[in-house]
Amino acid sequence: MTEPPPDRKSLRRAFAASLSGTTLEYYDFAVYSVASATILGKLFFPSSDELAGTMLAFSTYAVGYVSRPFGGFLFGRLGDILGRKQVLVFTLLLTGIATFLIGVLPTHAALGGGAAVLLVLLRFAQGVGVGGEWGGAVLLSSEFGDPKRRGFWASAAQIGPPAGTLLANGVLPLLALILTTAQFESWGWRIAFLLSGVLVLFGLWLRLRLEETPVFREIAARGERPKAPVREVLREEPRALVTGILVRICPDVLYSLFTVFVLTYMTTKLHMPKSDGTIAVMIGSACQLFLMPAFGALSDRLSRRTMYLVGTIAAAVWPFVFFPLAGTRSFAVIIVGVVVALAIHALLYGPQAALITEQFSARLRYTGSSLAYTLAGVVGGAVAPLVFTALLAGFGTWVVVALYLAFTGVLTLVGVLLSRVARETPEPVGARP
Repeated sequence: MTEPPPDRKSLRRAFAASLSGTTLEYYDFAVYSVASATILGKLFFPSSDELAGTMLAFSTYAVGYVSRPFGGFLFGRLGDILGRKQVLVFTLLLTGIATFLIGVLPTHAALGGGAAVLLVLLRFAQGVGVGGEWGGAVLLSSEFGDPKRRGFWASAAQIGPPAGTLLANGVLPLLALILTTAQFESWGWRIAFLLSGVLVLFGLWLRLRLEETPVFREIAARGERPKAPVREVLREEPRALVTGILVRICPDVLYSLFTVFVLTYMTTKLHMPKSDGTIAVMIGSACQLFLMPAFGALSDRLSRRTMYLVGTIAAAVWPFVFFPLAGTRSFAVIIVGVVVALAIHALLYGPQAALITEQFSARLRYTGSSLAYTLAGVVGGAVAPLVFTALLAGFGTWVVVALYLAFTGVLTLVGVLLSRVARETPEPVGARP
């Protein structure tokens, strides 16, 4: 049994739902990341040591990554059993509500240490939602589209992080600009988190109007839904899982370096205004909005493995170019450096969704992709800002930071060599890699 291809209207809806959902969830995630480098350390982790306060705020940032495997485990499993659409409604609500609640959370001045505990719990909930979101969002668009254009259709979910980062890096500085310092620190920063409630309603409107994907409908019709998808992935597709984890590590670390840590480096080491780093990240993220789908589409024509090899080598080399140039303290140089770094990230991230999902058989694709995505986040993006900050504090030089990124590049290259080449024709639903 083979489902008829969806009409163009359904395909466009799936693309829009995937893009808007991941944009919302990464806005939620990114607004915390930006706030942790600017305001949350002061409000929730007061310290006379500016670096210590940043470290504590980044620790809470890491919680959002560490919690992702719980979301990948829970929602990935449900996505292969219940379906893509239903699970994606749950993940959207969970992340959006957690972010909204951060916006009404009492600070340390009002609640003492309890404020930090509640912040960590809400950050944990954010991570659980994001952990279950990515795999389903990728499948939502790619399983409606032509398998020969999987790179392009799967890139819808990949546009979410730069779009969310762009929104987050725009909203907080705008609030800081139009409000006084006292107003921003008292209540202004909360607006950025409260906006999540509006975005959730829009995302729900899109997702509730969708049908289930043709691939999952075929799986259900054949009675081939897995009963224990996590166990089946670990037992039957371990190479695919290892591949999916490794190919994500370097891009995650690269992204953390040039969207989160760069803000701290510029203010604490280069003594440049925070706004300079924020503007550079915004311009780089704006470029990624176009580069992500472009590189995704290119990977349908060229080998995804080749593109990934080139991108990983470029990622490992670029910090050794960027940091000496950043030492000039030139605003223009900083912008160019961050834009190039995020373009390299797009070269990796655009094809990444297709590369990872095509490692797994269709009936285990939500679980396998979600586990790979979330487990890689723990060893990649979760610890990266902490490691960068600790290395900079311990050695006092950017060189060790660049070497750390180069090391993660080696791990990703191993993953690329382990990966299998995509099939150009639709695979049987129960096919194994």
